[in-house]
Amino acid sequence: MTIMQMVYWLVATLGNLSAFYILKLEMNVISSLLLLFTLGYTAVGFYDIKFSPHTLNRLYPVVAYLRYFLESYRVEIQQYFIANDTEEKPFNREQRSLVYQRAKNARDTIAFGTQRDLMEENYLSLWHSLSPKEIKDDVKRVRFGGPDCTQPYDASYLNISAMSFGSLSANAIEAMNLGAKLAGCYHNTGEGGASPYHLKHGGDVVWQVGSGLFGCRDDEGNFNPDTFKAMATRPQIKMIEIKLSQGAKPGHGGVLPKAKITEEIAAIRHVPRDRDCVSPAVNPECTTPIALLNFVKRLRELSGGKPVGFKLCIGNPAEFLGICKAMLATGITPDFITVDGAEGGTGAAPVEFTNRLGMACLEGVYFVHNALIGVGLRDKIRIIASGKTASSFDLLSKIALGADTVNAARTMMMALGCIQSRHCNTNHCPTGIATQDPARSKALNVHDKSLRVKNFHHNTLKSFFELVGSMGLSDPISLTPQMIKRRSPYGLLMSTGSLIEPLENEALIENRCDDAWSNWWESCSAEQFYVEDRYILKPAEFKVATH
Repeated sequence: MTIMQMVYWLVATLGNLSAFYILKLEMNVISSLLLLFTLGYTAVGFYDIKFSPHTLNRLYPVVAYLRYFLESYRVEIQQYFIANDTEEKPFNREQRSLVYQRAKNARDTIAFGTQRDLMEENYLSLWHSLSPKEIKDDVKRVRFGGPDCTQPYDASYLNISAMSFGSLSANAIEAMNLGAKLAGCYHNTGEGGASPYHLKHGGDVVWQVGSGLFGCRDDEGNFNPDTFKAMATRPQIKMIEIKLSQGAKPGHGGVLPKAKITEEIAAIRHVPRDRDCVSPAVNPECTTPIALLNFVKRLRELSGGKPVGFKLCIGNPAEFLGICKAMLATGITPDFITVDGAEGGTGAAPVEFTNRLGMACLEGVYFVHNALIGVGLRDKIRIIASGKTASSFDLLSKIALGADTVNAARTMMMALGCIQSRHCNTNHCPTGIATQDPARSKALNVHDKSLRVKNFHHNTLKSFFELVGSMGLSDPISLTPQMIKRRSPYGLLMSTGSLIEPLENEALIENRCDDAWSNWWESCSAEQFYVEDRYILKPAEFKVATH
């Protein structure tokens, strides 16, 4: 018998008898409450010991509920009382505070020096110049649109990443889009399609066509060119993005829990309400590299020549090189490629997929950048980096590793007021952002929060251009991977790269590359995605030592 079982029997016997005796001596509020407490404790404890399916309740009757109560607030307790400013995940207090301060136009400086360990292994930093420059307005936009595009688009360096109506509330989507309009950036719809809330305020929109084909599917779930054309030719739709995979759950379709599927969402997506909305893991129109590029060409034609690209999280490098081979074989190139990092994620995802699959954003961007150089197509294709961007340094590091622009999702949610409660998949978001509960979502003021989005965007870009200028550069296009310094395991700084060597122009085509690149290039095919992962990666420092 455990101590709490003994306590239970003492309360059930002596406790109740004592309470009755005290009540008999003097009937008042206190004696009545005491009797109610002992009787209630006895009833709950009896159920726990005799009928509860939980072992914990049987061994620790009544008090076991205290554990469940505290556990339900574990995230909040950790966030508010235990974690320090730099250790919390996925965004620590320092990062979140920076977003909140910039969104509110509040003071974003710190005092008394850095809290970071500058000698920490893998710590990233920059070398500044004694001749800082000012970034002119004429280099603060990036043009999207390859040779086959007739409606190019000039994008901001920082934009709002893919978040669907369904994952986010209507008010949150409205605030994001109005904020995009005020900030002068674009707003990606996410795979849920271009909803009325994405279009209401006139902000620039990138329409994402996911594997579920939401917004352009027929009754059987197949691609409907007429529906697609009707939406894609709207002036507000600036670019179209085909989603192959996403960083939060690569190899797994998008998941919208049925608790969040309203009649309106079901009508927009053309899906039933009685089950979770799970998109296919494979886009039905893009089952091979050649099929993907043919779909890119078809969507470009249907949209009237707007920029069309695709989004993916990099996994097996050879499979992306298969897409590059298909580009060379067909002569079809996307206008952009969005590289989603494995650290990304705004909604529901299986734990193993989130934690263990895919390349991190910087690694993926660096690989894609070099792959496109190796096949001689880098000048025709823009790269968008997507994954965990809270500060101007996060933005700069992605640009330096090879991206042309950057998308941010979770920090844009924080600009709206997200507190990282991590209840996005429960429909109980405490800030009305990631929920379809009308009582919660209506508390989010569209106009006020849109200004927060604009402020965060403006202040982050201002800091970004100042940071670029501090390095002695007059244009972000001059950023290169070696400018990002990484603290090595030996305590010295080294230029950031990858396990693979950078490529020269058309090096893959002309077979002027190292073993890793050669192996991946020879094993890939334009006819299928899958390539067996057989190459053994060697640590980069060992390669250098052998030269």
